[in-house]
Amino acid sequence: MTGKRLKREYPLHLLVLPSFVLALLFSYGPIFGLVLAFKDFSVVKGFGRSPWNGFDNFDYMFQLPDIWQVVGNTVYISAMKIVAGLIVPITVALLLNEVTKNVFKRWVQTLIYLPHFLSWIILGGILIDILSPTSGIVNQFLGVFGVKPIFFLGSNAWFPGVLVASDVWKEFGFSTIVYLAALTGINPALYEAAVIDGATRWKQTLHITLPGMTPVIVLLATLSLGNVLNAGFDQVFNLYSAQVYDSGDIIDTLVYRLGIEQAQYSLATAVGLMKSGVSVLLISSSYYLAYRLANYRIF
Repeated sequence: MTGKRLKREYPLHLLVLPSFVLALLFSYGPIFGLVLAFKDFSVVKGFGRSPWNGFDNFDYMFQLPDIWQVVGNTVYISAMKIVAGLIVPITVALLLNEVTKNVFKRWVQTLIYLPHFLSWIILGGILIDILSPTSGIVNQFLGVFGVKPIFFLGSNAWFPGVLVASDVWKEFGFSTIVYLAALTGINPALYEAAVIDGATRWKQTLHITLPGMTPVIVLLATLSLGNVLNAGFDQVFNLYSAQVYDSGDIIDTLVYRLGIEQAQYSLATAVGLMKSGVSVLLISSSYYLAYRLANYRIF
């Protein structure tokens, strides 16, 4: 029976094979490189002949003068993104739910969803242009009211806010669709009963719509806890500069500079491994909370 089934599903296994090979090469193969975190790696000596140094790289990592500032920036930016990434799409979903004209509703959904498909290379170029202190449309608009030009991407006071706002702009359309899908699961009879009882639209939203969305909100909020140390390398790398290291430098950009720019491969691997270890704990905790609070299961 097993042989017949394998013969019948043989074409399906062939379809999966390329993806399986790519996963081995690019997802599981690089795991071997984690040994660099415990070695004094030399390009000349290679993996095998480079001497082991135990946890010296981790000790040196915690002695870096800016390591805690980088960790703080990462947690702060990620936390702000998580909070804004919940509030904005929920609000937009509630507003779109009140729209009665389906044509307008679908047009708005498409418009706010489009940035999700653009890479941060494209969006980074757009933001650099529109936020330019000399020719950017934002500063030109502020100049009409007598406001002096603001260097949004070069000011430590403004840069974290730009990261959060631009990330929300890019991703809130996708989350909005998720919440709109959750709204479709609410029983329409509840609204009809509320109208008979004289409930206003605001009271219907407060006592029916929001409670009906609560399981999805709790689920997405708990799952997002696993990304506390992922502040968005693509976004930050395309927008930041040395001027905003104090407020915009995150763990991933530190790893990039240590490993690629400064060729400190062992130290960069140690920092990345530390982040991965903490992320595993956070992801495990978030899935446990999702199971306990929203009855979410992976399988």
